[in-house]
Amino acid sequence: MSTSDVLERFLRYVQVDTQSADEHCDQVPSTAIQFDLANMLADELRALGAQNVTVTEHAYVTAHIPASTGAEGKPRLGLISHLDTTEQAPGFGVKPHVVSYTGGDLVCGVVDGTPVAIGPEKVPALRDLENEDIVCTDGTTLLGADDKAGIAEIMALVARLAQNPELPHPPLGICFCPDEEIGHGAELLDLDSYGCTYAYTVDGGPIGELEWECFNAAEAVVSFQGFSIHPGDSKNRMVNAGELFHRFHGLLPAVQRPEYTEGYEGFYYLEGVSATVEHATARYIIRDHDGKKFQDKIDLLLKAAEFVNAEQGCERVHVEIKQQYRNMAEVVAEYPELIDLAKESFSAAGVEPHVIPIRGGTDGAQLSFRGLPCPNLSTGAYCCHGVNEFIPVASLQKMVDVLQELVARFA
Repeated sequence: MSTSDVLERFLRYVQVDTQSADEHCDQVPSTAIQFDLANMLADELRALGAQNVTVTEHAYVTAHIPASTGAEGKPRLGLISHLDTTEQAPGFGVKPHVVSYTGGDLVCGVVDGTPVAIGPEKVPALRDLENEDIVCTDGTTLLGADDKAGIAEIMALVARLAQNPELPHPPLGICFCPDEEIGHGAELLDLDSYGCTYAYTVDGGPIGELEWECFNAAEAVVSFQGFSIHPGDSKNRMVNAGELFHRFHGLLPAVQRPEYTEGYEGFYYLEGVSATVEHATARYIIRDHDGKKFQDKIDLLLKAAEFVNAEQGCERVHVEIKQQYRNMAEVVAEYPELIDLAKESFSAAGVEPHVIPIRGGTDGAQLSFRGLPCPNLSTGAYCCHGVNEFIPVASLQKMVDVLQELVARFA
């Protein structure tokens, strides 16, 4: 495989602030700063000879890459990543740097005199990464490899195809979406103008991961109404909303929290809570690969609210459920060739494929149910959504090779 400029692109892209904001989820994009990267990528796509390059009013970047000679009649293949980074960790002012890792703790940086580090006891894969160059943050922010690594890998492929137009590839549809981290993702992508028959998101973890199953997902906002009165005169009168939350939360099974689950096991995840005596609000996400178990989790949440209300003798707990996405396996299972071709592409690039259920969701889930079957490919990143996030340089480079092998197979 030829070399690529993927590292240079990645280092540049992560320094563009693009955090989405759930508090503004009623608008797309939720943050105007996502346009900064969207417009930059559109300019770069035009410079690389892409056609029909568009940035929509909602910050979706789309473009078409003409096919190689002889593959013009093949179905258009989509490659998709997302612009935004999560708000679960600091994400503004990312300062990436490359560490020559020699083993032991991987130290991203030093913050207030304390090293920000992670070791093989928490990330066993580090034992296989000794003597590799690894991109980290400075310890104050996340890195943004989720999903700017995917963006850089797709853009590096586009650059490689522009420089080597004889490399076999079908017509390609490039798409970079806003707001994936808060559940909007591909919701407003115009599939007719995008014009793809199949697609892949490049939004996974360690290199070699291939996912065509994801969680069923919902969000629950639980509100608690208390009654405030002076604590010195409160016997049999005060109702503390914070205590109502504590009672409610204790009814949910602790063994079904994210920190105790893996594989196909679902969970309840308390994203955040705010509480005073008068009022409390808790936000949960509910996840499960199995549709029945997913519904059982929602039902238990509602029953917990009913139980606390019955204890209080009136409705003081209210649950609002918002469905987010479904398990894309329901759709992608009908297209086994998409999995087979991806596995072949990893192997051809010297990467062992690992087909696993994704413990999260991607734009591919929405797109699959909208009629565009869309499995998910790795980016090479580790420890996303936190200040210890990192990605090996070799993984960035190798994923460009994987994508080259993939598009060749669709030609």
